[in-house]
Parts: sequence; C-alpha cells; structure tokens
Amino acid sequence: MIVLAVVAFLVTLCSAALVIRWLGRRAVRYGARKPQRFHAGEIPRLGGVALLAGLGAGWLVGAWQTLGGDPGSLRLGPDVLLWLVVLLPAVLCGVLEDMTQRLKVGWRLTMTLISGLLALWLLGLNVVRLDLHWLDAVLRMAPWLGMGIVLLAVAGLPHAFNIIDGYNGLAGMVAFIISLALAHVCLQVGDRQLAAIVVCLAGATAGFLVWNYPRGLLFAGDGGAYLWGGVVALASIALVQRHPQVSPWFPALLLIYPVWETVFSIYRKLARGESPGMADALHFHQLIYRRIVRSVLFEDEARRMLKRNNRTAPYLWAFTMLSVVPAVLFWSNTPVLLAVCLLFCVSYVVAYVAIIRFRVPDWLRF
Repeated sequence: MIVLAVVAFLVTLCSAALVIRWLGRRAVRYGARKPQRFHAGEIPRLGGVALLAGLGAGWLVGAWQTLGGDPGSLRLGPDVLLWLVVLLPAVLCGVLEDMTQRLKVGWRLTMTLISGLLALWLLGLNVVRLDLHWLDAVLRMAPWLGMGIVLLAVAGLPHAFNIIDGYNGLAGMVAFIISLALAHVCLQVGDRQLAAIVVCLAGATAGFLVWNYPRGLLFAGDGGAYLWGGVVALASIALVQRHPQVSPWFPALLLIYPVWETVFSIYRKLARGESPGMADALHFHQLIYRRIVRSVLFEDEARRMLKRNNRTAPYLWAFTMLSVVPAVLFWSNTPVLLAVCLLFCVSYVVAYVAIIRFRVPDWLRF
C-alpha cells in the first residue's frame, strides 16, 4: 500500500512540474478583479491534471499488483478502472473550466451529477441507513431517497472542496487529512481495498502540496477540487455501505467543514437576495485572511501577498482537526458524532459572527 502512495506522490510531483513548465501559459489568465483572487502574478490552475495523473498511476499499479498475485491483499483489480470512469466527467469538466474559464455553473453541476449517476450504475453505491430509526424506516420504504443522497454527495462535495480552495495549502491539506482519516478507519474494519484507494489520493495530494505550499507555484483549480471531492465522496459512501459498524455520521463529521461552509454560503447569499452561484469574498477563510492574519511588511507586493496567503491556511487546518479528531476517535458512535456535528456548526457560526464584528482576541493573530 505504501508503494502505491509513493508512486502516486512521484507521478504527481513530476506531472506538476511539467504542468508548471509547459501548460501554465496555455490556460486563460485568471481575472485580476475576481473576488476570490488573493495572489499576485499568473499562477497555473491546472493542478487537477497532475493529481489525476498521480492518482491514476497509483491505482493502476495497484491493479497490476492484484493481477500478479496481490501480495498486499489489496484486491484492487480492474474494478478500480470503474472509479476512474466515474470521476472523469467531473474532473475533465473542471480542467476544461480551468483552461477556458467559460463554463457556467450549471454545466459544471451537470457533469458532477453525471459522475453521481455513474456511481449508482457502475459502482452500485447507495445509502441504506443513517442509524436513526425513523430515517432508516423511510429509506427502507423509499430506496430512491438513498440514491438521491448519493447523487447529492457525489455532485455536491466536489463543489464544496472548490469553495474552500482559496489559499495555498488550504484545500490540499484538508483533503490530505481527510484521506488519511478515511484510510485509518478502512484499516480498522479490514477494508484494504478502500484504504489503498484513499492512500493513493493522499500520496497524490502530498505531491501536489510540494508545489502548492508555501511557494504557491501551482493551484488545484476546479479539476483538482472535483477530484478530491469525488474520490472522498465515493470512498465515504462505499465505506458505510460495506461495513455496518461504521456510523454514517463518521464521514458527515469528517467532511463537516467543507459541507457546512457550502451550506452557510448558500444561506447567506440567498438571505441577501443573491444567486448561490455568484462568487464573493465573504467565505470563512477569506475573512480570516482579511481580519485575522496580520499584515506583512515587504516592499514587494507579490511577496507580501504570498506571505499573508501562507499564514491563512494553518488556521483552517486547526479548525478542520476539531472535526477530524473526534470523527476518527468515535467513528462507530452515532450519538457522539451527531453531537459533535451540531457543535461544529454552532462554533462555525459563532466564529464567523465574531470575525465579522471584529471581536477576535489578539492572541489569535500572527
């Protein structure tokens, strides 16, 4: 399994270097007036290409090992190709958006929905329980509701990762942490196949982060965010479906930061009478950049922005750990997981309001 992670890491690392060298200038420049722009200069947003190459290489090496005798008992086999088929519509759509910046939100959402439909058809994924008696009874009477949850997860989580992809190392490190947490629980229940799948994602993400943090030489773009969200969504649903001892609220708590960021963003935009698809600069990580991270005194504007940019992500890494740690500790305990989910949502809103009103203690600033 470690070999697969190393392969994914090295292929992503080298592919990212080629993307920076050869593809960086071929994509359309990112608009200087876009509200989510917090960097100077033109940085290629094609990290999704390198991530897809690394992840695919790791999975294919695993399939080759399985066909040759499966020494690591990974049982990947040719079935892992179905995962690539499921992911490709969303990821390639994201890469196309990174190259052209002309795809409307509706088209991108449609392609992620197609990935969700392929997950239902090719992988047989479904949500059959939520470990709450009344909801489980509803799912038994209306199995199509479980399929709807799969579609919502596979189509929505890529966009959730795209929303938090705003600063160097932010979305990448969140994806890396979540991948390792998923791999840990997979190994706890003896599912080495799923563990290998997400370990490859962690390896590919680590290779991307070499270029992304702290130097910011390559961004994941929509393609990278859709890849992270798609793989994590598929692995989370498959883990709960295969192993009854894993609470369905384990992945819910594990992913509560990007999911709640998305839900809260939709709410506040609708409350202001704006379209949820309209980009703005009021996301949680953007407020931290503007109102918590201290200014850096450099004469060079690009260097000043890079330094502040790099100081933003660690706040969100720590914030993510507030949900990841209890999720890993109590992955089979539904009441505890539910309680922590609610606590996280309340804490997020309280922290958001405090930052909006400039009520942040000085010890949080650095």
